[in-house]
Amino acid sequence: MGQGGADLSYDFITRPAYQHALLTGTTEFLRLMLRQVHAYGIDPASLIHALQNHDELTLELVHFWTLHAHDTFHYQGQTFPGNILREHIREEMYGKLSGEHAPYNLKFVTNGVSCTTASIITAALGIRDLSTISDADIQQIQHIHLLLVMYNAMQPGVFALSGWDLVGALTLPAEQVDHLMQDGDTRWIHRGAYDLVDLDPEAEFSAGDMPRPKTLYGSLVSQLQRPDSFASQLKKILAVRRAYDIAASRQILIPDVEHPGLLVMVHELPAGKGTQITALNFSSETIVETLHLPGIAPGPVVDIINERVEGDLTDQGEFTITLDAYEGLALRVVSTLPI
Repeated sequence: MGQGGADLSYDFITRPAYQHALLTGTTEFLRLMLRQVHAYGIDPASLIHALQNHDELTLELVHFWTLHAHDTFHYQGQTFPGNILREHIREEMYGKLSGEHAPYNLKFVTNGVSCTTASIITAALGIRDLSTISDADIQQIQHIHLLLVMYNAMQPGVFALSGWDLVGALTLPAEQVDHLMQDGDTRWIHRGAYDLVDLDPEAEFSAGDMPRPKTLYGSLVSQLQRPDSFASQLKKILAVRRAYDIAASRQILIPDVEHPGLLVMVHELPAGKGTQITALNFSSETIVETLHLPGIAPGPVVDIINERVEGDLTDQGEFTITLDAYEGLALRVVSTLPI
């Protein structure tokens, strides 16, 4: 990681880290990586924070592989050289994301896993057979998918997602694209065809002869008719992101937390709009925790997506938050003091 180069870069710094948080239910490695971003003077606003793209979920973790292989990092109460920490994280992710645990996701060469966002979530939930997914499972997968949207969209920078995300695509069975994987390129399993606007709902293949995978959410046309759908809730989140100009905010704090599944990002909104807090629960447990946010003017704390008051930030910088399993909140401190 370093300064200079392109105006915008993909956030490969925290992308594997937020997936690690989901797969393990702990955010310590994600917090470490977010703090590395600041340690090297990288502005999160210069990064493209993305869900699925056309490539594999990369697990190269280059920062720990070469230049910082022998630097030390504190993790899980121990001190690790970068190269050992890298191998530990990779082992955890490969074990939880592929192989016997999730045979529908496949390793890609030596540094990644071919998967969709939805199939990462099914692996995190311990679903081994995609044909067994129930309606209740789909609701939980969608809920967690929106948590990952919150992580990427409710921070400074560019937010990106794919058509595969919009329809909740799963991976294709390997035998359906075996002819494309003769050279070992397993990424074809997560590049299935999709029809966003119901141009040909009965088609089993795209015009380019790609098979359609199983999708969980339906087309955009059908989703936008249902306020509880993935696309409708995504639309609401993005409207809030735009209204408060979160893309142009400045990340000022990644505070310590007590619950291992909690992540908190604190942002200074532009144009004197105050302080915004993104609080995310990557665990399957309910979290009730008092946050300590020094240096932020006190005042009521408002949920800016659901438009309700969640409590008050005290003069001592304390605020108690309650998050259900895999819940995310976008909060704004309505300061009673001049900013």
